[in-house]
Amino acid sequence: MALLGRFLSPRITKIIGSQARQLSTSSSRQNVDRPQFPGSRSEYSTKLEFIKPDDFKGIPVYRVMNAKGEILPGGLDPKLDKETVQKMYHSMTLLNTMDRILYESQRQGRISFYMTNYGEEGTHIGSAAACDPQDVVFGQYREAGVMMWRGFTLDQFMNQCYGNCEDIGKGRQMPVHYGSKDLNFVTISSTLATQMPQAAGSAYALKRAGKKLCVICYFGEGAASEGDAHAAFNFAATLECPIIFFCRNNGYAISTPTSDQYRGDGIASRGAGYGMDTIRVDGNDVFGVYNATKAAREMCVKEMRPVLIEAMTYRIGHHSTSDDSSTYRKKGEIMSWDDQSPIHRLRNYMENQGWWSDEQESAWKEKSKKKVMEAFARAEKRKKPNPEMLFTDVYDEMPPRIQKQMEFMKSHCTQFKEHYPFDDHVPMT
Repeated sequence: MALLGRFLSPRITKIIGSQARQLSTSSSRQNVDRPQFPGSRSEYSTKLEFIKPDDFKGIPVYRVMNAKGEILPGGLDPKLDKETVQKMYHSMTLLNTMDRILYESQRQGRISFYMTNYGEEGTHIGSAAACDPQDVVFGQYREAGVMMWRGFTLDQFMNQCYGNCEDIGKGRQMPVHYGSKDLNFVTISSTLATQMPQAAGSAYALKRAGKKLCVICYFGEGAASEGDAHAAFNFAATLECPIIFFCRNNGYAISTPTSDQYRGDGIASRGAGYGMDTIRVDGNDVFGVYNATKAAREMCVKEMRPVLIEAMTYRIGHHSTSDDSSTYRKKGEIMSWDDQSPIHRLRNYMENQGWWSDEQESAWKEKSKKKVMEAFARAEKRKKPNPEMLFTDVYDEMPPRIQKQMEFMKSHCTQFKEHYPFDDHVPMT
């Protein structure tokens, strides 16, 4: 440095000296005995100590309002306008009414299967309201409220459950397996958790296309035990995909309680292990769910990374019409959750604001039931799809072998028509 000083100005000499000291400091830091193993951020320790999961406090549950519909001190009121809040309430209660009627219709043998959404309405509506309508939704099978919020009509719900000629899916899916290209809701699949890696791939495609949108993928805490969940979390994190993984932790995976499903602190505790920002929210607080989803979406779109939301709620109804939950849980357990209902909580909030009254409640109950019953009657009267649709939509142009199979089906059914009553179907050509 002294030799350089003979040829350089004092100012340049000072700058070079400063840079040299920085390099020396950096080199010293690199010589500190720290683990150089790839894939971890650690320091060495001489203390033989195992990580004890019970030594950590549980991840807190974020919420905004209590069961009385009161905004909690320090809670972030989303300040939604009266029309939006009333739409939330209308959607949740209309879904509730539709559930009751379709559940009863299955018990009467009018449809083959159904799954109610009792108790989880807040997770549907709060998250759906916070997303952009163009965001892509991958559901599991208990997210009918998301579709209702986006505009799926009562007629469309009924047509799908009846599998009639007006069903978007052409009668090829069992009831509650909804889907809508117009509403960016990918058709539901029965197989548990298969939607999760598909959703991660879809989010990666949005990222590659440069679209300022995200994917929201719903799943239950039971689905989180599937291998597909691990694959989805890992791909989304390493590829930095704009996706919200929305876990509805409702306490039961069909008949399996959470105590038999996992030993850790819920599903949220897994987020950090995969390198995902994570939050746990009160799923019965529609405003809490709204705030959490809105913030998660902003992170996904602006920072291009995944977020995990665990919404804590409770499944009031049976898993499905194929289940009898009285065999594995007591009635008192279910009734204890009545005061935590997201519907009651939001109604209390509206009444506190002067936005709802007993008269409005009575009028809406009558109106909503009438709307559901009218759509139900229309769907029941519609014919079943043309049996030829069994063979269409697989290929752009039907191959000769498939054409031959279809013609054989038609001739067989015509020859033995007494065994194939097609009067309630759209006629074959």
